[in-house]
Amino acid sequence: QVHLVESGGGLVQAGVSLRLSCVASARTFSSYTVGWFRQAPGKEREFVAAISRDNSRTNYVDSVKGRFTISRDNAKNTVYLQMNSLKPEDTALYYCAAQWMGSSIATPDSGYDYWGQGTQVTVSS
Repeated sequence: QVHLVESGGGLVQAGVSLRLSCVASARTFSSYTVGWFRQAPGKEREFVAAISRDNSRTNYVDSVKGRFTISRDNAKNTVYLQMNSLKPEDTALYYCAAQWMGSSIATPDSGYDYWGQGTQVTVSS
């Protein structure tokens, strides 16, 4: 069992930055592909970004490319999502998820094994 805890969300104005963190309880954190997903009110959960187990590959949804950066520190069991130039349409509950021994960074949410509780990001115009 892996426990994921997200933090770093908040209420901000458009154009500013936030950094989300996801800390995992896994003893072998480097064995997990990690993704960030988000869900806005009334909308389906959508993929935001993912990072490979060895930090060599990343993947982003088109709407955040060039603004968001996913990274990980396996020594700290932590994955980060740096979000720059935030827009009101980025408002959502952001979740991190982990996939045991995942080889793909394009896995849909159904392929992830563990999920955090989420951290709210609200961007005002």
